[in-house]
Amino acid sequence: MSNEILIRCCAPTMASLKTGNMFNCAFESREQMTAELKQLNRRLGRKGLRILPLKWRNGKALLYLYRPKLLERDLRDPLARALLAECGYASENISACLTRLMTRVRTGEDFPHEVGLFLGYPPADVDGFMHRKEECKLCGLWKVYDDVESAHRQFARCRHCTEVYLTCLSRGFTLDRLAVAR
Repeated sequence: MSNEILIRCCAPTMASLKTGNMFNCAFESREQMTAELKQLNRRLGRKGLRILPLKWRNGKALLYLYRPKLLERDLRDPLARALLAECGYASENISACLTRLMTRVRTGEDFPHEVGLFLGYPPADVDGFMHRKEECKLCGLWKVYDDVESAHRQFARCRHCTEVYLTCLSRGFTLDRLAVAR
């Protein structure tokens, strides 16, 4: 996996502006994926980041780069907990939640709607997407059902972050240097 793919897809998480990002990446084999992810976890783990394969199919993996501490904070929100319970998440334990998410991603016909909670989207917007789709007020990095102004600011921060990180990468910055410690 190239550093450019990781930056294009995950700069806001690397900068600690978002809890997580998901993206697809091709690998020659499952073994290559495992080796690369182990290496990335060793390097980025010191910065408070972790990367997991959520799904593997036909030489492609759906990867999830996230900040465990931010995810733990996000999933403590009462509305987030209620939405997860509605989707069959029986525990507030982060590892158990990630295991449940992986199961839902791998076995479901539809992509699990609660995934936004794992990406740092506001629980009110995830709730809106799950229960009031016709009330969407704004489409951007996610569908917004609640605080449009805050979402506009977050969308702009994430776009700007990705541009800055791509520029830094082109100037020779390493992933270790770009990833913010948290």
